[in-house]
Amino acid sequence: MSVSEHSGGSRRYPVRPVLGVGAVILDENGERRRVLLIERGKPPLVGLWSLPGGGVETGERLEEAIVREVREETGLEVTADSIATVFERIIPDDLGGCEYHYVLIDFFCTIRGGDMQAGSDSRNVAWFDIDSLGWLPMTEGTLQVIQSCCKNRNTHPHVTRP
Repeated sequence: MSVSEHSGGSRRYPVRPVLGVGAVILDENGERRRVLLIERGKPPLVGLWSLPGGGVETGERLEEAIVREVREETGLEVTADSIATVFERIIPDDLGGCEYHYVLIDFFCTIRGGDMQAGSDSRNVAWFDIDSLGWLPMTEGTLQVIQSCCKNRNTHPHVTRP
């Protein structure tokens, strides 16, 4: 591990958990239920499918971050509707140390426009039937988040701020 990898601003071996956002974008027209996923194009977890999302920048509101991240990764313009769930992801290294630690606030999002295409951090973007996701190589916890969010819609109507 290099000094820069162990610095306070790094996502790898962070001093504190990294705050991120994720988008739960559902298409539930009729009997067909689909979710929008991206194939990760950069470490960690390259090649695995996950919800669109990423890190929150300093001074950026959560809703602004998810709108930006979805645009960057999928080409789509969305609105952040409500908090779907809060998800914590800790990835240990081979020696049991904390290599990555993320706290992700996932939002239900609605597509408002744009052209769907893979973006800066993604290899691919596609719709998948929710009931047949078991075969897809996904990041750990993604399937459970999707299933939970489909059962418990609109768990939090807004972000509370002072």
